[in-house]
Amino acid sequence: MTVFMFAPPGQEQEWQPPVDIYKTDWGWILKFELAGVRLEDINVQVSRRAVVVVGIRRDYMVESGCSHYSMEITYSSFRRSVELPEDLSGGQFRLDYRDGILFVRIRTREEENTK
Repeated sequence: MTVFMFAPPGQEQEWQPPVDIYKTDWGWILKFELAGVRLEDINVQVSRRAVVVVGIRRDYMVESGCSHYSMEITYSSFRRSVELPEDLSGGQFRLDYRDGILFVRIRTREEENTK
């Protein structure tokens, strides 16, 4: 298996994955679209108010002797920073990754029982 990385000489092209942000009764859910990115190539960093997802999407060519005709998918490093309107210090974090979507769940408060 050959790995190809395409970027202008001397300059790496960085992309920003799209993210959906949900507010819940207990905190936040962030959904990052990372199609084609392996879990081991993802790093999540959390600071006071920011969640930063960094990593790399690689192009895995399984056919020998082929050359690119048209390429629209970005294969390079990525970085996406999301600022939230509350302090995340002391929050509980859980990561799930399935079908190219990274879920970052941030519990900043206990869920209230309304029963």
